[in-house]
Amino acid sequence: MNLLLDTHTLLWWLSDAPTLSTEARESISDPNRVVYVSAVTAWEISIKRANGRLEAPSDLSVELASAAFQELPISVAHATVAGQLPGHHRDPFDRMLVAQAQIENLTLVTRDKDIAKYDVATLIA
Repeated sequence: MNLLLDTHTLLWWLSDAPTLSTEARESISDPNRVVYVSAVTAWEISIKRANGRLEAPSDLSVELASAAFQELPISVAHATVAGQLPGHHRDPFDRMLVAQAQIENLTLVTRDKDIAKYDVATLIA
């Protein structure tokens, strides 16, 4: 199982926060898994940093490379599926993550209970 990190999961990982579950920490650090970070996560972090609502690394691409995480671009197929998802979740960033996880057959690492309402594999962050 390869992983897609929700924004809060990525931030917890990068800050070595004790909030991150042991299972998630072990799965993310497993060298046999590919761990992805979506472009939508970078976008969300950038917007919240610019608004002063979030403290996060200023050069996320350097952090992702040092963690050996793979970038996941947003495709037209991702956008189409995200737009067609049921309205369980209003956050467009999270809806995109769900669509990407579905299309790319990834397990979404999150603590967001609303994401579990979708037909998507999850791992509790």
